[in-house]
Amino acid sequence: MDFDQPPVVRVTGTEPGDWSASIPAVSQLVRDGLDLGPGVTFLVGQNGSGKSTLVEAIAVAYGLSPEGGSAFGRHQTRETESSLWQDLTIQRGVGSGRWGFFLRAETMHGWYSYLADHPGGNPHEPDFHAMSHGESFVALLQHRFDGAGFYCLDEPEAALSFSNTLALMATLDRITRDRGQVLCATHSPVLASLPGARILEVGEWGWRETAWEDLELLHHWRAFLDRPDRYLRHLLD
Repeated sequence: MDFDQPPVVRVTGTEPGDWSASIPAVSQLVRDGLDLGPGVTFLVGQNGSGKSTLVEAIAVAYGLSPEGGSAFGRHQTRETESSLWQDLTIQRGVGSGRWGFFLRAETMHGWYSYLADHPGGNPHEPDFHAMSHGESFVALLQHRFDGAGFYCLDEPEAALSFSNTLALMATLDRITRDRGQVLCATHSPVLASLPGARILEVGEWGWRETAWEDLELLHHWRAFLDRPDRYLRHLLD
């Protein structure tokens, strides 16, 4: 028996009873299950494709706070997440720990407030509220993304400049070297280019494994940067 598995080996599910049942990616998860290997797995797709719904549900089913953070602290502003997580079963890796962190871009402000109201833990941790949105993300990566564990990220590039997106890539690579496991939903062709990462393209077909250079997202970005006028003339005419 392999006693050196990643935190999450496989995710299976039953038919959910809410709106998420209509998402093709969720239907595929219920039908086929989702195997997760070590290292980084990216879910890449358009708005509404279901990539964030999957990451959120898997994070909560694992035991992480639905509005971001670890399994050891819970804050809630308004319950908006799908109940899909209740229909998922997580097959945990043999010999893996339980540490994890969910970085959810749009709710991190609430998590920072939770930390301020519940001080403790690392005395050297900065005051995240005293930083810009992007700076706080970089500091969070430095202080909370350390070592083996299960790290879920939902569109982390939303707060990051180009250079800090590269810094995030370095952090994800370090996590992998420290035997951590990452599941990340993203729109960023830069972030998705991380060497060695597995890419699942999510859309009306469900999800399909693909190479970075074959991503539909990448083709659109390349075409736009090559000739932005071809897009803008239709929007601004």
